[in-house]
Amino acid sequence: MIKTKLKINPKAKGLIFDLDGTLADTMPIHYIAWKNAASRYGIDFTTGLFMQLAGIPLYPTVEKLNQIFGKLIDPQEMGDLKEAEFEKNMQLTPEIKIVTDLVRANHGKIPMAVGTGGARRLALKTLEIIDLEEYIDVLVCSEDVQNYKPHPETFLKCAELMGVNPEDCQVFEDGALGIQAAQFAGMMVVDVTQYYEVTIGK
Repeated sequence: MIKTKLKINPKAKGLIFDLDGTLADTMPIHYIAWKNAASRYGIDFTTGLFMQLAGIPLYPTVEKLNQIFGKLIDPQEMGDLKEAEFEKNMQLTPEIKIVTDLVRANHGKIPMAVGTGGARRLALKTLEIIDLEEYIDVLVCSEDVQNYKPHPETFLKCAELMGVNPEDCQVFEDGALGIQAAQFAGMMVVDVTQYYEVTIGK
């Protein structure tokens, strides 16, 4: 059952949002991009595999595919192919309004950050497409950390840059790895997929 009202915990002194699948409904576009790129290497990229790997940065995702399928694909080659596929259609990305409304309503009232496993260039472009680039105080991307989700480094860095203690941060996430990262960081966490219908693909 879809919940209708997304709320901030009264204890929260800083808000952290994942980007893909939380603020921006990019997941169907990312899925098609991965599926198209993977097919060139003889990999059937299923929705289950996509959800399993969601939140892992670009090149480490290819490394995971190599492990799963016993391949020796060059991570940069396949990763760059996937990003090119994604960029073809990213301008079609809709916002996830129940979450972006929360950002706009609380802009200037509470510090807010985005913590994503994506690259900074595409993260900035995505925020621009959904008209949120002026609303976010802090952006932490794959280039900014050594350890990606479910490691808590992304969210801990967001908290540090906002000047808010981790336990006083509330994270909004759609991915299992991101939810784990928030929990490992000792933060409050909301699974936003309870608030909108997720449609990835077939």
